[in-house]
Parts: sequence; structure tokens; C-alpha cells
Amino acid sequence: MDEVKKRKTASVHVRRAVAYAVLVFLTLLCLIWFYILIINATRSHSELSKGFTPIPSTHLIQNWVNLLHGTLPVFRGLANSLIVAGSNAVLCTYFSTMTAYAIHAYNFKLKKFMFTFILAVMMIPTQVTALGFIQLMTKMKLMDNLLPLILPSIAAPVTFFYMKQYMESVLPMSLIEAARMDGAGEFRTFNIIVVPLMKPAIAVQAIFTFVGSWNNYFTPALILHKDRVKTLPILIAQLRAADWLKFDMGQVYVMILFSILPVVIVYLFLSKYIVGGVTAGGVKE
Repeated sequence: MDEVKKRKTASVHVRRAVAYAVLVFLTLLCLIWFYILIINATRSHSELSKGFTPIPSTHLIQNWVNLLHGTLPVFRGLANSLIVAGSNAVLCTYFSTMTAYAIHAYNFKLKKFMFTFILAVMMIPTQVTALGFIQLMTKMKLMDNLLPLILPSIAAPVTFFYMKQYMESVLPMSLIEAARMDGAGEFRTFNIIVVPLMKPAIAVQAIFTFVGSWNNYFTPALILHKDRVKTLPILIAQLRAADWLKFDMGQVYVMILFSILPVVIVYLFLSKYIVGGVTAGGVKE
């Protein structure tokens, strides 16, 4: 028996060592691209033309100064991206949670149909509706405006589906019925009871929505044409598309590094909810 226990213990240690080794390798594989980005941001255009080197250079501040003294409104683009991504994260998570609550807590004739219909909308690519979307925004005189990038986020089928699945695992109907018996209105029940229980899922989807909106290039490129309303992804593409006399790869890397810092900050603040939110959302009690 002791020999069997020793073998099992040794087997567990081996599996654990292999798991840690794989995790360390994957972590390094993910972080090495950030390291390359930081290294390239410290090099000049002429140094970047010679090829990659793992040793940082001394041109980070100069690249940043050249970027700020260029023609692109960097900080205005940052403000626009923060407004769009932040508004999307708030509106998407709140109204998707409210929609999931309506499907979860109420029984009505078209309940199954509505659930299926919302999931079917997930199958429609953004590119398919792009032309009609541009025509609609043109008729509504909302071109070169941030509203077309914010308001559609209210209807997010993917976020709704995740919230619905998470809600089934953490929100018993007895709790809702108890609140109703105590005289709480539906909006009060939702805001005071449901939303706090959904915090892990809301945080997870807020991160995903924020990052997705922050990196979105396709829709803003169709809507925004004036520099004062452009977001950072468009400004980065515009910087890369400069003619060869003005093109500076060092500025491009500094711009990219500058653009990912807010995403990293948001992730650090909300990352503690990711594991708990994803795990609980996949388990139905």
C-alpha cells in the first residue's frame, strides 16, 4: 500500500511539474510580444530598418516627442477611444444583463422564440450590415459622430448569452420572488439584488467589451473621417500609411505602446473577477 501511495504521489508531482512548465512556456510566449514592442519603441527608424535586436535603445523619449509634435491629435484620439470603449462597456453589460434577467425571470409566450432569435443575430457578421448601417447614419446625419459607435453596443447577443448562462447558475428564482413579496419593484430588484450578484460576470464582459471596442477599426473607419473624432486604431493606421518621407516606424511603435496602456490598466483592475466569473458561468447548479 505504501508503495502504491508513493507512486501516486510521484505521478501527481510529475503532472504538476509538467503543467507548471507548460504554463510558464505559454506565459513567456504571450509576454514576448510585449517585450518586442517595448524594445522597438525605444529604437529609431534607422535602427529598426536594420532588423530586430533584444537590446533596448535610447530613442523612446525622442520618438514620443516626435509623435506629439506631429500632425495627429494623439490625446484627442485617446479621449475618443476612452469615451467609446468606456460607454460600450457600461451600456453593453448593463442592458445585456437586463435582457438576460427578463428572459430568465419572466414567463411569456414568445420567450423561447426571443431567446432563439437573439442567438440567431450572433450569426450575422458586421460586414454584412455595414452598407445599410452607413446609409442609415448618413440619413440621420450622424457621420463623424461617436454615437454610432456607442448606441449599437446596447444590443450585444454574445454578452446576453453569457449573462443568461451565468444567471442560471447564481440567481435562484426564490430570491426574486422573495424580493417581490417584500414589495420591491422590478427595477429595484434588478439594480439592488441582481446586479450585485452578477458582478463577476459583468466585470468579465466589461473587459471583453472594452478591449473589443478599443481595438475596433472596421466600424470607426467607416463612420469617422475628421481627425478630431478619430479613435486610436484609426490614427495608428493613418500614421502607418504616411508617405515614405514622413514615415517613422519608431513613432508607430510608440503609438501602439501608448494605445495598449489603458487596456492593461483596465485589465489589472478587473482581472480578479475573470477566473471566478468564467468558472461560475460555465457551471449550472
